Amino acid sequence: MERISPRIDIAFKKIFGVEENKDLLISLINSIVGKDDQVSEVTLLNPYNPKSFKKDKLSILDIKAKGASGKRFNIEIQIADEADYDKRALYYWAKLYTEQLKVAQDYSTLSKAIGIHILNFTSIPKARDYHNVFHITEKNVGFKYFEDLELHTIELNKFTDNPNEDLASIVAKVKTSLDMWSAFLTRNDLLKVDNLPKELNDANLKKAINVLEVMNFSEEERDFYEDHLKWLRIEANTLKKYEQKGKAEGRAEGKAEEKIEIAKKMLAKNHSISDISDLTGLSAEEISKL
Repeated sequence: MERISPRIDIAFKKIFGVEENKDLLISLINSIVGKDDQVSEVTLLNPYNPKSFKKDKLSILDIKAKGASGKRFNIEIQIADEADYDKRALYYWAKLYTEQLKVAQDYSTLSKAIGIHILNFTSIPKARDYHNVFHITEKNVGFKYFEDLELHTIELNKFTDNPNEDLASIVAKVKTSLDMWSAFLTRNDLLKVDNLPKELNDANLKKAINVLEVMNFSEEERDFYEDHLKWLRIEANTLKKYEQKGKAEGRAEGKAEEKIEIAKKMLAKNHSISDISDLTGLSAEEISKL
């Protein structure tokens, strides 16, 4: 049987969203948030429950947790790039923040809400790093005013996008705890509990690998997993086709520009249009326009 992927949301939640694995969730959260938001204990607000599944490939299987100080965390691994995903991320953060307030409670009771979005796709092309943190800041000076808003994006394909990358190459990228968890989420197939390099020799990681290896799905869970895995593969193939098409179009565009430059140089030296056309393949009309 094919090894289960922790990048599929149902497997991700079955690893990090159950009471017996709260230590793994704490480790993951602490690898992402800053020092002021580190947690030593969390309460799961929506623990893993297979009865809540919907027969829908885009069902949301996020993990909501509350730290001892009251701070709220929403961790989601997203399979496919949806339209307006950025708006959805902000909407889920807003729900996480506002649902804290009960009737007759004061606004002062609201605690910081942190959204963590682990993505199987590129959401922010202009960002070079795979982990980015967003706040509301003052436009000119850049200081934070609304301290309670924080969103993290982790684009796994920027950590590694090569399915044939070997373990040594993956290990070379591991500098932080988040790198370690990213290695687990992307290339767990290379990780063996009894033979981990020192950069990955971590008790929490070992437990996560063991949890994944012994994970069993019910028939309903297996169907749900397969549907989501199929969706992930469709998206990956679609993106690959677009990339290949873009590269081909880029090469064609480059060749066209090269032909135009040659034609311009030949015109400058008073070569005939027919000679230029024979050499470059450009039409007489195209050359005349130059």
